[in-house]
Amino acid sequence: MINYNPVELILAKRNGTALNEDQIRNLVEGFLSGEVPDYQMSALLMAIYFQGLNKEEIFALTKTYIESGKTITFPAELKVADKHSTGGVGDKISLMLAPIAASLGLTIPMISGRGLGHTGGTLDKLESIPGFRTQFSIEEFRKLVLEHNCALAGQSKDLVPADQKIYALRDVTATVESPGLITASILSKKIAEGTKHLIIDLKIGSGAFMPDREKAKELAELLISTGERFGLKVKVAFTNMNSPLGLAVGNGLEMIEAIEYLKGNPLKDTKILTSELTAQLLVSTNLAETAEQAIAMIEEAVKNGKALKKLEEIIVAQGGNPKVIDDYGLLSTTKYKLPILSPASGYVSHIDCRAIGYALIHINAGRMKVTDSIDHSSGALLIPKIGDFLEKDEPIGEVHCNDQIKGEEVVKLIQKAYTLSSEPITEEPIIFDIV
Repeated sequence: MINYNPVELILAKRNGTALNEDQIRNLVEGFLSGEVPDYQMSALLMAIYFQGLNKEEIFALTKTYIESGKTITFPAELKVADKHSTGGVGDKISLMLAPIAASLGLTIPMISGRGLGHTGGTLDKLESIPGFRTQFSIEEFRKLVLEHNCALAGQSKDLVPADQKIYALRDVTATVESPGLITASILSKKIAEGTKHLIIDLKIGSGAFMPDREKAKELAELLISTGERFGLKVKVAFTNMNSPLGLAVGNGLEMIEAIEYLKGNPLKDTKILTSELTAQLLVSTNLAETAEQAIAMIEEAVKNGKALKKLEEIIVAQGGNPKVIDDYGLLSTTKYKLPILSPASGYVSHIDCRAIGYALIHINAGRMKVTDSIDHSSGALLIPKIGDFLEKDEPIGEVHCNDQIKGEEVVKLIQKAYTLSSEPITEEPIIFDIV
């Protein structure tokens, strides 16, 4: 039952007045029950976008989100950890991090999302594996995690339903990029799934939703301080999204790249990022004393095959075909592989990663709307990074697609995404900072 007039609360927030926990809870519960209509919640979200939320409001909203549904608990002796990425192009880090961390004794209840707009989604990549199941009840999910140290699944309708409904509204009302709303959305899901240690991969650059480093620092501080109040230990890594990560962009292609990593064939940027993020969790949970020791443990888990074996175990447990580990044709086979050639010679000075992500939607490697269908086999392999030198007509990579005409359009769009300079460009770091 609504105890407050929503119009008065919207007006108060619009004018910069902070809302208390009872008011926030009442509005959210009213929205879930249908007493507060979409248009009033949209108005409130826009007021929050412009006026912001203070730390007490963020805490109250996070708490309200968590208490809107069921929560998962794990035995106290388990070291329950997770990773969250703010999204990027070619970002398949979770596919390597989860099995590596689980093989080293961490418990990983990884609830992930689908790709939307220019960014890819972990669930779509996993679903390129024939039969792989990502939707479970909370009870099934918990059982999987306890039996295998890890499960990778989508958000259950019973877990943080308030965030699910409000996020859907934020997505269509241009109110996604609010630090307070982002903090409540990320942390509520991680706390509700039972996580105690969290590493956040906060991406900055042309392929990130947050290109500004100052805003990223503000968000990191809110994530760390809010997490602490819930007993969640949060570390934030500011990472580079000015070049697509790895070689592959596209669901099946990225799954292949992840398997190759676990077979001991990593690429430079994905190795740095996977190792550092996993190491932060190992140190946070006291499974390693130092980052150096943690990285040695990670390299050994890949070298001795434990991490790959854990991925195979997860695939089988979630109904997938484990033959994908040796037969990549099960993951990605397209009718056409179209070369992308450099239109000129020069040093790569800028890559419009966002444009690349949107270009690949034309061949159904991504989606604009949640209801759009995905072609798991399509995507691109992209070689150059910022600072690399390209000769005219040197391969930038290739587009994998099942529609040649659309594929040729994508080739042109990707060519335009690369800016070349006659002057040498300094190579950029993969990780800017960790706090």
